[in-house]
Amino acid sequence: MADVLPFDDRDGFIWFDGETVPWRDAKVHVLTHGLHYGSCVFEGERVYGGKVFKLTEHSERLVKSGDILGMKVPYSVAQINAATDAIVKANGIVDGYVRPVAWRGAEMMGVSAQSSRIHVAIAVWTWPSYWAPEARMRGIRLNISQWRRPHPETAPTAAKAAGLYMICTMSKHKAESEGYEDSLMLDYRGQVAEATGANIFFVMDGELHTPLADCFLDGITRQTVIALARQRGVKVVERAIFPEEMARASECFLTGTAAEVTPVREIGSHSFTPGELTRALINDYETAVHS
Repeated sequence: MADVLPFDDRDGFIWFDGETVPWRDAKVHVLTHGLHYGSCVFEGERVYGGKVFKLTEHSERLVKSGDILGMKVPYSVAQINAATDAIVKANGIVDGYVRPVAWRGAEMMGVSAQSSRIHVAIAVWTWPSYWAPEARMRGIRLNISQWRRPHPETAPTAAKAAGLYMICTMSKHKAESEGYEDSLMLDYRGQVAEATGANIFFVMDGELHTPLADCFLDGITRQTVIALARQRGVKVVERAIFPEEMARASECFLTGTAAEVTPVREIGSHSFTPGELTRALINDYETAVHS
């Protein structure tokens, strides 16, 4: 769903360093360290019926991501939760998307920025569910990216860090230019990793298989769907998956805050038929987020 409103010119409010400020006043300087050197972490959250789904888990991950990058987020999880709830209410959001972000400021310009202030902002905007059930079940098409998720000794892969998404943007842009909706990324070993902003699952012989999250984020939606599948008595296998194994899969879907549970009908030369288990987990997830 394309949003025609530019994100720097909207009505509403943003929580910024402990204050609620008018949307258009939430600005940073051009020499902000986070812009130049990637010292920035963030979260993506969804509001359903005025309530943020798994808010505490997201706030905890934001703080953890900051710690991994050596950035001490200057607010507690409880304070971030309270600020999130307040800004959702201030904007009158019923169904929407939340973007908390923490970054190093402009006090120092250079690779080293030990004395730069850590800023935090939380923005939220309307984002209703845009998938009609039957449209969703047609599934999306992915190509296979030339870029790979890095080794955890070469990048802070356990953090939701802004810099790690550069290759995701490059991959998704290329996919869209070729007529696909997204791109499958392999990891540094050539194993299946994830899409550009969502985790991936395959149905193989009635079991649910998903790559072991050892060099990419173990998504909160991913964890939720694994739990939902196990509640149904479905065997979930987290393991190394090689690209040629996709030929064994009957169904495939993506999971993520934005993607929710999105069926896939094609990855490169491999085809899938969104089916019974995918539909069941879509319904289970819908129930979970609205409960």
